[in-house]
Amino acid sequence: MALQEEFEDYAAKAKTLPATTTDETKLILYGLFKQATIGPVNTSRPGIFNQRDRYKWDAWKSFEAKSKEGAMSDYIAKVKQLLEDAAAAA
Repeated sequence: MALQEEFEDYAAKAKTLPATTTDETKLILYGLFKQATIGPVNTSRPGIFNQRDRYKWDAWKSFEAKSKEGAMSDYIAKVKQLLEDAAAAA
């Protein structure tokens, strides 16, 4: 399976992660996903009164040094780990 196809498969699986997934973990996945699909941040940082979008922007910005392929690989690995952890806890 090609990296892009595997990434899309795990992006769909990420939507089935348990509700107990931490916000920090969700932000990591968000940042990796945006880096993998769009590349480096291409917008300005949201204002101080928009905390939710600001956290998301910061998460994306933290991965800007990664290539799209690197971000895809890291995203796949993170989702695999989270799914395995969820299965073990069940």
